[in-house]
Amino acid sequence: MTSQDPLAEEILASLEELRLNQQRLAEKMTRMLATRSPSSPSDTSFPPPSPTSASVKRPDTPTSSSQQRIILTTYPGQLGVRPIPLSWGAASYKERGPVIASRHTQSIKKRNAIGAYGGSYCIYRALAVAIGDLPNNHRPNFDMTEPTFDVKPNASWHDPTKIVSLDPFGHLAPSLFIEEYNEGLDVRPTIAITRAHMTMAEMEMSVQNGKLDVDGKVVVNRRGDLAVSKAAVEPVWFLPGVADRFGIDEGLLRRALFEDTGGMYPELITRPDLKVFLPPIGGISVYIFGNPAYVSDPSKKLTLRVHDECNGSDVFGSDICTCRPYLIYGIEECVKQAQQGGVGVIVYFRKEGRALGEVTKYLVYNARKRQAGGDTADNYFLRTECIAGVKDMRFQALMPDVLHWLGIQKIDRMMSMSNMKHDAIVGSGIPIIERVPIPEELIPADSRVEIDAKIASGYFTSGEVLSQEQLATVKGRDWEDIEH
Repeated sequence: MTSQDPLAEEILASLEELRLNQQRLAEKMTRMLATRSPSSPSDTSFPPPSPTSASVKRPDTPTSSSQQRIILTTYPGQLGVRPIPLSWGAASYKERGPVIASRHTQSIKKRNAIGAYGGSYCIYRALAVAIGDLPNNHRPNFDMTEPTFDVKPNASWHDPTKIVSLDPFGHLAPSLFIEEYNEGLDVRPTIAITRAHMTMAEMEMSVQNGKLDVDGKVVVNRRGDLAVSKAAVEPVWFLPGVADRFGIDEGLLRRALFEDTGGMYPELITRPDLKVFLPPIGGISVYIFGNPAYVSDPSKKLTLRVHDECNGSDVFGSDICTCRPYLIYGIEECVKQAQQGGVGVIVYFRKEGRALGEVTKYLVYNARKRQAGGDTADNYFLRTECIAGVKDMRFQALMPDVLHWLGIQKIDRMMSMSNMKHDAIVGSGIPIIERVPIPEELIPADSRVEIDAKIASGYFTSGEVLSQEQLATVKGRDWEDIEH
């Protein structure tokens, strides 16, 4: 952030004024308490306001947090503020240090990260604290939560340019930084690793029709249950690396994150010394079919699908897009690769509606169906741009980080037609040997608009790329066809 930026200077001045007002208010309260009679029932605290008929009040709700001073923000060099050293991309975990985002009493002055644990779910944690269901000083007990398989350090973990959107030590934090935890720091994992079985109707059908074999290891029975190893990843952003990945200034990134979240995180502006940010966004799920150790072994063949969330199709089977059919096809091919001695990986990102959100997506659906001439492939992206302002906000630049965390060195079969995903992965240094499009027979009729428009815009295909005139003849279902 440059000194020539007048708006940034205005924001800093306003925050400094808030800090001084906060300090003056605290001094005033201290003087008021000092002059009160010792026999007064309000010597040490002010009682909370009486609950109204519309409020929720529980007899056992703790009130101490509401009686503490509110800390709006902090500043570098502020009295008592001593962040734990954190060196992103360091050669060892000790040199790197733990990520501390907690505002617990023993951690708040030692925090080295902006934001809160839990990704988008941090808001629900705050609600649980507010209504008294969760003590505001709760610290988790991590006994018996260790990963069920190893994701071992590799060279990318120690390269500050390779992984910038997650903490590569996130699954090991409770064990690596146990000393810091025992000293009172609220160290928490941002990655969890486990094992499970998956049951999907499509897998059972694939077993019944002979497309999948029951081997007892990957496909465990005639019902098509799949043995899977999986990981959940919460976002942890190294802001200089994220800014560099998008080719922008770190100060510009911080300002946009501050302003476009309604000023949710003032420390993005007031704490330029804190380089790590835990954004309140959706995370990543990783599903591994076969031996997880094979993921980082270049001698084993690896099939991969990187899939961005589509609740309507993935969960509820909407046929306006190819998301679920392609996901199911990707899972089947991952299973087959594992049964052939390799490994399959599905990486699932919470980026609903091209990261525009489901409300925006449904508005686009309405506009597509109601536009003059109906839902045609030549106007597929236009309707999105009219409402959202952009075609797509998934911005795949950060996507390869999870692949580098896993230690993937090559991808033999990439179950994706996306040019953006392909270019991001290859550009990050991971070669892709083969690209596999969705088979024609798996494309729902109403999703022809989507797939043909995407192919025309640059998606990979082994078939025909339609001209603009031909796209105008590809038409989806009209409203009248779906009335009940």
